Amino acid sequence: MDLRALADRGVLLTSCAVAAGWPRRSLTRALRAEGWTQLRHGAWSEPGRDPDLLTHLRAVQLRVPRLVVSHGSAAGLWRIELLDGSRSAPLDFIDPHLSIHRLGSGVRVHRMPLGRGEVVERQGLRLTTPIRTCADLLRRGPRDEAVVAVDSALTYRRVGRVRRAPLLRREQIAAALGKTSQGSLRARDWLRLTDPLAGSSAETVARLRMYDADLHPESQAELRTPDGSRRVVDFLFRAAGLAVEIEGYAYHGTREAHRRDIDRFNQLLRCPEIRSLLRFSAEDVFRRPAYMVAEIRATLASLTGDSK
Repeated sequence: MDLRALADRGVLLTSCAVAAGWPRRSLTRALRAEGWTQLRHGAWSEPGRDPDLLTHLRAVQLRVPRLVVSHGSAAGLWRIELLDGSRSAPLDFIDPHLSIHRLGSGVRVHRMPLGRGEVVERQGLRLTTPIRTCADLLRRGPRDEAVVAVDSALTYRRVGRVRRAPLLRREQIAAALGKTSQGSLRARDWLRLTDPLAGSSAETVARLRMYDADLHPESQAELRTPDGSRRVVDFLFRAAGLAVEIEGYAYHGTREAHRRDIDRFNQLLRCPEIRSLLRFSAEDVFRRPAYMVAEIRATLASLTGDSK
């Protein structure tokens, strides 16, 4: 029997091939000869397919159907952004039966109960809902990763070239956190640090770095230019008249986009509330946060005459 016909959405379990009559001794040799890619013990990806997150998750769930995709892996399927370091994280699953401790390298199993309505099917996989996913990330931490994820889920985002609508509301997560006491007190504190208006992961981390430095600007402050045009600035220290803008990694794309970007900053400087404007790159935020904070402090001091 053709091995492709035995695969489930591009993933073949060797147990299925053996059950269909393939000799176990010659099966591995046949799979390699046809160009199949071994995902893990007992699971292969069909020839010509570049195994992505979905494929790796399916290989695990086909072997242990009761497992539910969760945490960072569920976030990836919902197009919820995580910090860059999370891309190499283990595959996350919840075992609602509370029995599995380990399932091989590269897989992290959380033994947790799941409530009715907290699991859905998407792209042939069973996974936690966006609300349960965000609540789990807040309970687990670390803080920055959890807040980045929740900020992403709360708003419109372009993830993987796909523009996604908001997935939930903050009060829904708060209600989910109230259903259990495990880690919920800290999680609720972190939920208060989220901002549904944040435009990118870099903005979220910049806000957290300022918060840690006891700097508390307005986020996504709406301003008006002298001619009445509406402008939004990432962060505004209104009393001092300092605006802070965070630029993402993405290139402007076209000359016209670059021109519009320059015009926007010029327009911001015309707003009467702004006396000074600082711009930081995503690299500054992630790799040189102390520099960013020091520049903000120094500029605030020069604007207010505070030498502290």
